[in-house]
Amino acid sequence: MENNNQFMPFKRGNYVLMLVGILILIVGFVIMSMDSEPHGFGFLGITLGPIVVMAGFIFEIFAILYNPKKETQA
Repeated sequence: MENNNQFMPFKRGNYVLMLVGILILIVGFVIMSMDSEPHGFGFLGITLGPIVVMAGFIFEIFAILYNPKKETQA
């Protein structure tokens, strides 16, 4: 079995990007939990945190769809 990579749906770069996306999601939820207003209705809980979480989900979609270019031999 020479071409074992053809059966792998994701490459190493995809997994690294997915881990970065998960870290962004965790940071967003931590930001939302840091809000000192009652019921999380302050700036951190209702504006900044959800924006960071949405950015994390968008980054996850990018990480899944990312297709690294194959190196060409000259």
